[in-house]
Amino acid sequence: MPSEILSTIELTASAALVVAALSFSLATTAWRRILLAALLAVWFVIVVALGATLALDYVGTPGLGVATALPVAAICFAFFMAPPIRAALFAIPLPVLVAVNAARILGVSFILLYAAHRLPAPFALSAGWGDIFVGLTALPMAWLVARYGARVRGLTLAWNVIGLVDLIAAIGFGATSSPGPIQIFKVSPDTSLMTTLPWILIPCFLVPCYLSLHVAIFYRLSRTSPSALASGDRPASASPAPGWTSTAKPASGVQSFSPFNALYRALEHMSA
Repeated sequence: MPSEILSTIELTASAALVVAALSFSLATTAWRRILLAALLAVWFVIVVALGATLALDYVGTPGLGVATALPVAAICFAFFMAPPIRAALFAIPLPVLVAVNAARILGVSFILLYAAHRLPAPFALSAGWGDIFVGLTALPMAWLVARYGARVRGLTLAWNVIGLVDLIAAIGFGATSSPGPIQIFKVSPDTSLMTTLPWILIPCFLVPCYLSLHVAIFYRLSRTSPSALASGDRPASASPAPGWTSTAKPASGVQSFSPFNALYRALEHMSA
């Protein structure tokens, strides 16, 4: 089916984007980034295998929940337990972490699947419109962070909360619309489609990745110093406030040439 092929390409491209974002966000040296990207690629292949074999059809909602929650727990555990990973997080500009969410504009796929009677409400409508909103506002929000820094901390926090709640709501509605012990919305069709290819990439790969990015943004916001907040009245030409841009030096010259730093420089140039 042409639509399935197109969706496969879109979801794979989105997965590649978040793999690159996480690799550059959570590691500072080239070999660590390659290693992390390889681990994420293995995870991606495992998810594809689960979808191809319909393995989650046999275990139902609990299996899909574990496949979604386990990667988030693993990434968050590594993040909070490994100082080098936390240090690496501060080596990538905050606007880049925000901008990566622009790919969530592909949430329009949920609306199209709902219109084709392949996914139910409220799951499809909540996940679709939520992702569309976050995706459409990601680049403007990234520009505001690059331009105004700590002066838009509250707005950045609100945007991040919306993005996180959208993902959590999608997980909740998906689980309660799927056949199983916690099904609340007994509708037809149900959400079984999300355990098949290419759609399984959303709950089992993209959602955990984006959840991890939102956690990283929250961490960055929580670590913004009072002096950074006080610098909200700084002149527009002044350097960005601490905690809002890159605070770590490039490792072996890799960071300065990363595509994400190029994206940040583009945002910074637009905000000048």
